[in-house]
Amino acid sequence: MTISVSTRQVVGPEDTARRDTQGLRDGFVIEAMFRPDQINLTYSHLDRMIVGGVVPVTGPLTIEHVKETGTDRFLDRREAAVVNIGGAGVVVVDGKEHAIGNQEALYIGMGAKRLTFASDKNDEPAYFYILSAPAHRTCPTVLIDHTMAKKVVTGSADEANARTINQYVHPDVCESCQLLVGLTRFEPGSVWNTMPAHVHDRRMEVYLYFGMEETTRIFHFMGEPSETRHVVLRNHEAVLSPGWSIHSGAGTGRYSFIWAMAGDNMSFTDMDKVPMEALR
Repeated sequence: MTISVSTRQVVGPEDTARRDTQGLRDGFVIEAMFRPDQINLTYSHLDRMIVGGVVPVTGPLTIEHVKETGTDRFLDRREAAVVNIGGAGVVVVDGKEHAIGNQEALYIGMGAKRLTFASDKNDEPAYFYILSAPAHRTCPTVLIDHTMAKKVVTGSADEANARTINQYVHPDVCESCQLLVGLTRFEPGSVWNTMPAHVHDRRMEVYLYFGMEETTRIFHFMGEPSETRHVVLRNHEAVLSPGWSIHSGAGTGRYSFIWAMAGDNMSFTDMDKVPMEALR
């Protein structure tokens, strides 16, 4: 078994404003994360966030060492969160099994030595979405099911953004060093996320879009408020968002998305709102 790791360097706002569509995708979009019997990771230089997918089909898949971290083991100086967006599965952390159902999460504290991923059924494999950031202390490993997530109901049907934000890795749910992770679900007919837009220069963010039909597309808006750009995303594609960039999207059909942040603080509401009239 091999682990595939790609590296993304930091892209600044001036460079972003000059890039064409493929250039934007090369810098910010993460494609083809979820492949049968593979571990695919992206090491981003945005707050050293690692983003990836694990799809065990014919047997378990294990992560111990990731060369790009420069440590003996993957989580020697890192924490991680795993969200399952597929069939039921199990994550084994140093010999302890954690059963994870669809849209449930597992926070894993710094210092875990061996992570093994398995699906309950080969014909309904788990799709494990991994997020990892540097850590400075060990926090307890916690399984977060649907009942534990902190739910924030926001938006409205009139604005086409009625949604429920499920906060998984969050100070009100479980301890972590810098990871914040959650999952947003929309009410029928609502398609807009995170609009009006905002930025938060103290933290990066990454969105994973999922739960989409084959023909559904997300128009994800990014860039400085005065120099916006967009990329078109399919199911199971993710997009990196630097602190200076807006991060907002609209879908042509039903979808959900997982958001994750890493950076200077743990305040979910720490954001600089962008007035609609400032967008260009």
